Formats: sequence, structure tokens, C-alpha cells
Amino acid sequence: QLQLVESGGGAVQAGDSLRLTCAASGYAFSDFDIGWFRQAPGKEREFVSAISWSGGSTHYADSVEGRFTISVDGAKNTIHLAMNNLESADTAVYYCAAARDKMIHTDYSHYIWWGQGTQVTVSS
Repeated sequence: QLQLVESGGGAVQAGDSLRLTCAASGYAFSDFDIGWFRQAPGKEREFVSAISWSGGSTHYADSVEGRFTISVDGAKNTIHLAMNNLESADTAVYYCAAARDKMIHTDYSHYIWWGQGTQVTVSS
């Protein structure tokens, strides 16, 4: 059974950095697309970033472009989201999601498997 477990969230000050990790298990992920989404209170879930498991394709939301970096560690079956220069607008629960597709997608409905989420709180 495919499982995704996020970690690395926390409470930080604006301008600080965090590194989220998504540990994937239960499947061979070579044909997978992995996405990070976030949801703030009272708001819809929004796309943050996505990567093909090979790492050859990445995509970022405009709001995080240049500040966040997504990467895959195939040897450890983990996906990282390095978040720099955090802003209060980045406060949300961050979710890791997977879909069996070599192409990356920004629509959350495309993703089948989801983690439980990790809270990121940024104070200004």
C-alpha cells in the first residue's frame, strides 16, 4: 500500500527557512509525479510545486518561484521542499501527493495518494 508521510513543518519567523520532507513507501515510484499542495484556514487547497520522480521536470506556483525548491532523493524514496525567505502568506498545512504519471500536474484532483499534512506557521 502506497504511503506518504510529511515532516519538517514548524513555527518560524518571516524570512526564515524550512525544509519539508515527504517519505514515500509501498510502491516503485519511477513512473510517479509528486506534488506539494497547501491549504490555509478558510481557503481552498492550492498547488505549490511538483516534480517527476526522475527529477527531470519541475514546476512551481508563481507565489513560491525563486524561494522554494523541490527535489527527489530516489535512494531514500523521499521528496524535499526547501522553503526559503518564508512569508506570512506561506502559513498553511502542506500536503505531499502522488500520481502514477510521468507528467507533472498542478490540479489537485489529478493526485490519488495524499499524506496527512504538516503545519507551517510563519509569523511576521
